[in-house]
Amino acid sequence: MRLLIIGTLNGQLTAATKIAVDRGAGVTHATDIAQALAVLRTKGADLIMIDVGLDIRDLVEKLAAEHMHVPVAACGVSNDARAAVAAIHAGAKEYLPLPPDPELIAAVLAAVTHDERELIFRDEATANVVKLATQIAGSEASILITGESGTGKEMLARYVHKKSPRAKKAFISVNCAAIPENLLESELFGHEKGSFTGAIARRIGKFEEANGGTLLLDEISEMDARLQAKLLRALQERVIDRVGGSKPVPVDIRIIATSNRNLAEEVKKGNFREDLLYRLNVVNLKIPPLRERPADILELAEHFSRRYAEANSLPVRPISAAARAELKAAKWPGNVRELENTIHRAVLLAAGTEIDVDSIRMPDGSRLAEARGPAEQAAMIADQMTQGLVGRTVASVERELILDTLKHCLGNRTHAANILGISIRTLRNKLNEYMAEGHEVPSPTSGVSSSAA
Repeated sequence: MRLLIIGTLNGQLTAATKIAVDRGAGVTHATDIAQALAVLRTKGADLIMIDVGLDIRDLVEKLAAEHMHVPVAACGVSNDARAAVAAIHAGAKEYLPLPPDPELIAAVLAAVTHDERELIFRDEATANVVKLATQIAGSEASILITGESGTGKEMLARYVHKKSPRAKKAFISVNCAAIPENLLESELFGHEKGSFTGAIARRIGKFEEANGGTLLLDEISEMDARLQAKLLRALQERVIDRVGGSKPVPVDIRIIATSNRNLAEEVKKGNFREDLLYRLNVVNLKIPPLRERPADILELAEHFSRRYAEANSLPVRPISAAARAELKAAKWPGNVRELENTIHRAVLLAAGTEIDVDSIRMPDGSRLAEARGPAEQAAMIADQMTQGLVGRTVASVERELILDTLKHCLGNRTHAANILGISIRTLRNKLNEYMAEGHEVPSPTSGVSSSAA
């Protein structure tokens, strides 16, 4: 975890730094935005904490102009509500009051790095995968992690990194499917000043940011053929070429790739290079779908019920026998991600002393296991939702979804945007609209309804 702190934080810089370091973060300081941008171009960062007195909008705009995707948290004195609102409007994802609270900073660091997500398993099938991952973690071999969407591929990659000799170095993750094709090359390999429109300065890419550590290439099957060739060279020769660069740059990294597709089939279709597959697939960690590791279902369900009860300041309730049977019978086409969302909803809906079967069933009360497959289940859920939406405007449905999600996330903009699948900028613009219309919006720090966001 790499934290960049900008400004003096009203004299709280030392305290904030110590808290972050104690939580395992590597901290870099910058006195102003210009120096911060120089640091980001050469070292990168996973999170920025900036003094609320600095020009946050200017920082956010400059990050966007250089295609730097780093979350920004503003910091200021705890009673400065206007400054907090202005910071969120300017583009900050969070506002952290000072003096710094260790648990609050730890929560923000965990939200960015996902370090709070430990491996939870009991099934022998999962144990075998984890055993192999532990066995090969100490090697330098490239690893291909495969499995259906939602099975926990990135979590396993982070586990391998933590168990490896590179654990104290950076773990950098790049979602190859989420970055536009014309930007992915620069994101991975960096670029030189003037190499293309908007390249206003030299910037290192993810390969150089991960130097000495681990680079995760998530959903690598989505990478186009030209970049596959460049990646192959980087794997073979351990050097990369920045876009517009004139000389190779050596890198020392371990590559872990993930895919929810059968790459051997993609090779046959001509969509993926066979030689690259050989380079990546030195060791294959195949995570079975949740339906094939039934002993994990209840273990994970108990874990999620505790987590979301604590997150929402609710009592931890046991899962009833009937609900446990229902969970075990479900097919879980969305795997662990779907189970997590189901338990999160159940924690919020449960009214008695237990999480009962009605809390975990779908919105119309139908059983989780009634659908025979992912397509049928998706169609059934869509039909249920449509019946409840008839007669309403799109804007009202969208507003309810956004505000309900934000409430469930206790006002945390970052988490809500991730769940909704939208950018933090889009979420912020929507919230501004709702406040202007007079709707109550949860505050960014407490989750309590307020007219200030």
